[in-house]
Amino acid sequence: MSLRVTTFVFAAGANGVSAAPNELVLRGHRGVGVDQPGQQFRRSYQAPQDLAAFATEPSALAGVTVADQVAATVEVVRRAAAHGPVVLVGASIGGAAISLVADAVPDLIDLLVYDTAFCCVDLATPDEYMATPEAADTRVGDLLGFMAADPSVIGAIRFNWRTADPALLTKAKEAFLAEATDAEFYAFLNSMAPDDLLGKGATPARGTRDRWGRVPRVYVRHLRDRIVPLALQDRMIREADAATPGNRFHVLDLDTSHVPDAPHMAQLVDIYDRLAPA
Repeated sequence: MSLRVTTFVFAAGANGVSAAPNELVLRGHRGVGVDQPGQQFRRSYQAPQDLAAFATEPSALAGVTVADQVAATVEVVRRAAAHGPVVLVGASIGGAAISLVADAVPDLIDLLVYDTAFCCVDLATPDEYMATPEAADTRVGDLLGFMAADPSVIGAIRFNWRTADPALLTKAKEAFLAEATDAEFYAFLNSMAPDDLLGKGATPARGTRDRWGRVPRVYVRHLRDRIVPLALQDRMIREADAATPGNRFHVLDLDTSHVPDAPHMAQLVDIYDRLAPA
């Protein structure tokens, strides 16, 4: 007899790499990250970097779409659902993806978890939400200095997360991981792929009320988030609850930045552990 256990599926967020926390698996759950289709690293990104080549080499993500990313995630959900309950997690812009996945296969998902994530309801795209008054305090603009290529040339958005520019690194740490140690911050930067999908934030990502809207959902608010400000998180929660009053968000809080440091990641794993279907 096979053992049916919960699988946590982590959708790809910004810069396309996702993974399940080891501690979650050690607690008896299954966990899998869904990497963005087509994601590749390149020699010019290695040290010593060839920045001229890095700025012009076509991306393997050129031509890859959000629909491709959603299809890859749906396939992982389908396979995971054969073994037990599925909890689908999206962080940041990964929330847009899980809304679309839930719309495609609502009956295969037991719970959606939006971890300080975009949940598009009244507005169609993450970019539209980032233009609202609730996003006025975002520090996303502090990350533009990491851009390393013309998107129209390489067919993607490319960042040089391996820069040693002290001013850029200071701003990025404050934006992403203000409570973390420098070592934690550098480990986070090195976990991200340089390329991301062109037009990702401009792609409509609303689920429908009769499909996405019937899947139970949790929102984990990050109270110190400087990328997706708390006011914006609250706006999306309100809109979703108004759209499906019979299936409202269960809201939980972490007193942390956009990306948790080690102590807050331990708290987040505790949340995931408690959310696993019995």
